[in-house]
Amino acid sequence: MPDLPLVTIVTPSFNMAALLPATLESVLGQDYPRIEYIIADGGSTDGTLEILKRYRGRLQYTSAPDDGPADAIHKGFSQARGDLFAWLSADDTYEPGAIRRAVEHLARNPEVDVVYGDGWWINEDGKPIERYPSQPFDASVLERDCFICQPAAFLRASAYRRCGVDPRQKMSFDYDLWIRMAAAKSRFAYLPEHLANTRMHRRALTLSARRQVFHASMDLLRRHYGYVPFSWIFGYTALRVDGRDQFFERLRPSVTKYLLSLPLGLWYNPYKPFRFLGEWTSAPWRALQRSSRIARR
Repeated sequence: MPDLPLVTIVTPSFNMAALLPATLESVLGQDYPRIEYIIADGGSTDGTLEILKRYRGRLQYTSAPDDGPADAIHKGFSQARGDLFAWLSADDTYEPGAIRRAVEHLARNPEVDVVYGDGWWINEDGKPIERYPSQPFDASVLERDCFICQPAAFLRASAYRRCGVDPRQKMSFDYDLWIRMAAAKSRFAYLPEHLANTRMHRRALTLSARRQVFHASMDLLRRHYGYVPFSWIFGYTALRVDGRDQFFERLRPSVTKYLLSLPLGLWYNPYKPFRFLGEWTSAPWRALQRSSRIARR
């Protein structure tokens, strides 16, 4: 036991009492024996603390106002003792054996800094909706999409500390972290096994603050790469036009949305207008018809 790596799991939480027990049980029911579990609660008033008290001795928790989930994660990892890190939102869950399988992969591949597996989107009742579109790691793909399912990702503490979640990043902070870690030459590995589930419901930040998520993601793409791809511009244009969440309510393409995406794309890409214009004019209609599920944690 002592020579097995200690795994620290941090769960940021705020007023998620209805869904939190399933998250806690999915961590505490793992078959891996060395887990440090830290709940960073933002001062919940919905019965969350009463739930956490029932688990006293099996986890650590603090409850105080914070500046959002990235800040909570940052605070949680600042007190972590583990060799490996992961975070699991208060409405997400692990699959049985997920932590053990991630640890085993990292033990077999000491050169790897981050291992991530497959995840599924699930509904509020925990029923599967659709597989998250994870794929083998390719840093160039991060320039247009976040293909890493965050709840299914496990990081070496040493690699995390070289970059770390930015507590000032209110939305899309996982996407921001992967981009910065890739730029720092951290090594990623894809494990094609179902490790975690990310819950999609109306109160989820991804859907309840849809415009802000788009803004944050497009801003970080412009900051890191100097360019916002057509897919993000078109998705945001569609959101502004019809307000559909593009997950439960599929994106509806139209000529109007396509035309409106041109000035917005040129505004977001003032230094690369010809690149965007080329992408815009060559966008196949099937790409517009595809559901734009840019759902990120």
